[in-house]
Amino acid sequence: MSDQLTLAAETRERVGKGASRALRRTGRVPAVIYGQNKAPASIHLEEKALARALATGHFMTTVVVVAGTRTLPKDVAFDPVTDRPVHVDFLRIDEHATVHVAVPVVFTGEEDAPGLARGGVLNIVRHELELVVDAAEIPSEISISLAGKEVGDSIHIGDVTLPAGAAPATADRDFTVATIVAPSALRAEGADAETPGAELAAMDAGLVPEAETPTEQADAGATGGEGRSE
Repeated sequence: MSDQLTLAAETRERVGKGASRALRRTGRVPAVIYGQNKAPASIHLEEKALARALATGHFMTTVVVVAGTRTLPKDVAFDPVTDRPVHVDFLRIDEHATVHVAVPVVFTGEEDAPGLARGGVLNIVRHELELVVDAAEIPSEISISLAGKEVGDSIHIGDVTLPAGAAPATADRDFTVATIVAPSALRAEGADAETPGAELAAMDAGLVPEAETPTEQADAGATGGEGRSE
């Protein structure tokens, strides 16, 4: 699981675009802590410390103690030109709160996959898995083995071993995570007979309508209607 992280923060005396720009010029990043039916707290962080945290690659699945408050990062806004962080939203959580997080998927065992050895291509449908999990047990990644997989095989969420206590946020169907598809030359020869795995991948990508399948509901988030405050 991801380690807990602590970030030093100071209270923002002024809010608004002008005040936020002034903070950024001094190497600070405006942020907001919200949730638990409490008033949002406007704070600012050191940009360098935030950049180091972001560089870990699992900032969004890490419990972060900010200004003495236990939180989970929910959104980071970046400057479209410089790619520097310009605002962060943190959600207050209890130690064992049930949270909704997107956890990166890592594939292993490529060398033991006959389908890949014969030239097949791994088609990743889901680079992250939306999970519901205890805040104290958030995994930093989900490892999926490709050992024994052949061309045309599909990996569904039901095939994935999740950490104890974790469950898919989408529980209404056994959605596709990845497939092993034939090399492009073979796909061209058999274009009229798409493999079931490829068809499922197309469904998940929204290219083919799913018959008699409930529509996956978008996560409404945990903000409770509280918008971002500059």
